Amino acid sequence: MQKIAFFFMSLIALFQAVFGAFAPAKEHVKFIAHRGYSSRYYENTEDAFIGAAKHGSAGAETDVRVTLDGVLVCSHNSDVVFEDGTVMEISEHTYRELSARPLKNTKTTNDVYLCTFERYLEIMAENDMICFIEFKGKFSDANIRRAFNMAARIYDLSKCPLQSYNINNLIRAKRLFPDLPVMLTCDEMDETVQKAFDLGFAIDMDLHGLTQEIVDQFHDAGLEVGAWTANTRADVSYCLSLGVDYIESDVYAK
Repeated sequence: MQKIAFFFMSLIALFQAVFGAFAPAKEHVKFIAHRGYSSRYYENTEDAFIGAAKHGSAGAETDVRVTLDGVLVCSHNSDVVFEDGTVMEISEHTYRELSARPLKNTKTTNDVYLCTFERYLEIMAENDMICFIEFKGKFSDANIRRAFNMAARIYDLSKCPLQSYNINNLIRAKRLFPDLPVMLTCDEMDETVQKAFDLGFAIDMDLHGLTQEIVDQFHDAGLEVGAWTANTRADVSYCLSLGVDYIESDVYAK
């Protein structure tokens, strides 16, 4: 049923995309640059985060991992690929090793390096942007404390919602930082999403799994809903028609 609903809503959104503007958006809808302005700059790098600010995004999403020596860095994958073709697992190497060479940059001609979580926060704070922070894998209490003590020192926890597929990361973070906004990253409605709802957690769902019923359920409970990743005008129009609070995109800033 979800796929059928998405199909028909996509047809409507496609018509709007071809013959007019996006579906009417409520003022509260905010566009979040997925891994920074990643259609223009290499994802999860300083260039991508600064580019998102210049592009006009309300915020930027990043993925956070931990190096062998405990440094929080921004990377979607568990490994990094360098310009010379070398591959290193983040968890098995120190930050010094991982930052010694430029990454394989498929977007621009300049050298780019592994970005620290600290630098990401600084850029977000400088530009008053929302920080979508997705923890990759299981995070220890020590690393959760490290991440959000840093966020509180550099910026504002209210603007730094934690995201994760691992609901236990969210539960433990909420215990350590009761005022921290948290969002379950998810693909479609399932038992884990229902558990997040019961715990009073927001969600950030794949737009292909998102329906009006899900959005209404969370909104009726006063919980926010994000959608990812909307990279076509039809996708954006569909998300707007549902009335989501956040739209993650590699392309669009508004």
